[in-house]
Amino acid sequence: MAHVTGKNRGLRLRLYVAANAPNSLLAVANVKALCATHFPSAHVLEIVDLLRHPGRGLEDGIVVTPTLLKLSPSPVQRLIGNLSDTDRVLMTLAAR
Repeated sequence: MAHVTGKNRGLRLRLYVAANAPNSLLAVANVKALCATHFPSAHVLEIVDLLRHPGRGLEDGIVVTPTLLKLSPSPVQRLIGNLSDTDRVLMTLAAR
């Protein structure tokens, strides 16, 4: 099913990808590096491949991949793309 890494406290993220599509692979690498650098012990990252689990995206209204959801802390935030703009990603994750 989905791939989950990290500890269950602090930042909770869900990344929707499309298998091995180039932007999806880049988004996975970027979000893992960002979490390792900025939230090493206070994050949970779930990676959902919509080609394997298409129903999962319906629950969150996902229409394009890659899409990153910040589930907690509130409010829920959404980022679309390969997550290469680290400043933008960090600003979105810090939004309260």
